[in-house]
Amino acid sequence: MAIRLINLRWLVAVAVVFAAGVVLFAAINGGSDGVGGSSDGASGGDGGVIAHPRTTDELIASLQATVRAHPDNAGEYVLLADAYMQKVRETGDAGYYARAEGVLALARRIDPRSSALYTGLGTLALARHDFRGALHYGQRAHALAPDLVRPLGVLVDAEVELGRYGAAARMLQRMLDAKPNLASYSRTSYLRELHGDLSGAASAMRLAVDAGGAAPENVAYVQALLGQLELTRGRLGAAGHAYRLALYSFPGYAPAEAGLARVDAARGRLGPAIERLREVVQRLPLPEYVIALGDAELAAGRPAQARTDFDLVRAEQKLLAANGVNTDTEMAVFEADHGSSGRAVRLARRAWANAPSVRSADALGWALTAARRPMAGLAWAHRALRLGSRDPLFLYHAGMAARAAGQDVEARTLLRRALSLNAHFSPLYAPRAQRALRRLG
Repeated sequence: MAIRLINLRWLVAVAVVFAAGVVLFAAINGGSDGVGGSSDGASGGDGGVIAHPRTTDELIASLQATVRAHPDNAGEYVLLADAYMQKVRETGDAGYYARAEGVLALARRIDPRSSALYTGLGTLALARHDFRGALHYGQRAHALAPDLVRPLGVLVDAEVELGRYGAAARMLQRMLDAKPNLASYSRTSYLRELHGDLSGAASAMRLAVDAGGAAPENVAYVQALLGQLELTRGRLGAAGHAYRLALYSFPGYAPAEAGLARVDAARGRLGPAIERLREVVQRLPLPEYVIALGDAELAAGRPAQARTDFDLVRAEQKLLAANGVNTDTEMAVFEADHGSSGRAVRLARRAWANAPSVRSADALGWALTAARRPMAGLAWAHRALRLGSRDPLFLYHAGMAARAAGQDVEARTLLRRALSLNAHFSPLYAPRAQRALRRLG
């Protein structure tokens, strides 16, 4: 079932807090159009091969045995790289990216004209936020196999993150027409969200959930994204339900646990929210979760604990950078909120140069506002809102920039829009938005 995207000029917009997540399952859920080589080796009779792998660890072990038995089969190396990237999604261990890069290098030596190889390289580049590299690899994969669907997913994701939304919509329509599945529906949801159609984004994400995926984590992932959409809309009950379904699909799933913590925080239950986030961080100390924990601790009046956690954010960022992951956009916002405004501006400018999207525009606008350059910050905030965003955090950033720039009417409008969408969008920033509105009269 195709979902027309080209004529969505009437949409109004949001950038997802979970933004980078959609790109990472590009290869795993691309469908069975032949990309990635045959999977027969995973169920064959070679020594050490597991007949029917049920977990990602079993799949990795099976594929490792297969490539040992068939070292000249490039397709099996690509499948192993896909499995390594799936492992990152499940554990947060970015070290698996290096393993994926290594087996893809082997595949490239064996068959340098494999479309599956370049799809895998593109997916790895997306995961590391190298969007220009991903676009290059996606174009190469598509040129080598123009009838296959999975290279289109890499191209869609790269175009979105490079701010080429019209091109992304056209490519996504081709993907939908050819293969409507979890991968295409989830991308439809994200693009609709970026264009502000939150109800349409939620509808597309429900189709992604119904379509199912290649691994339980993939389904849990889109269920958690649906929860985030509902939370953005202020529908706390629906958000909690989606997160619990994700946990049913994949017990202990960190994005769903963190989502339930955000629901608790939105309901004013900061103690349970902090406890749940602390458990998530102990298992998976990704910056996103550690920042959420620190913000909740600041909101609860625990600044010493928050400072300790924010130190962990910087340590984790260094580990990610060591594994080739670019976090400039996320760290620019973090530094503007909790660190050095000068460093925030430098990171945000670099983020915009590498990926000129609405997300990097928001980061640069907020960094400039934090650096006491609110007029420049507001100009970049307008760029972030150019698709019509309804992301409460984007609106909050723009509203506070307008207030600092003396644009009181615009500030009131933007802050009211943020709070009307979700009066509890953040335990730390929603109260600040409310206080700013009161001061604005």
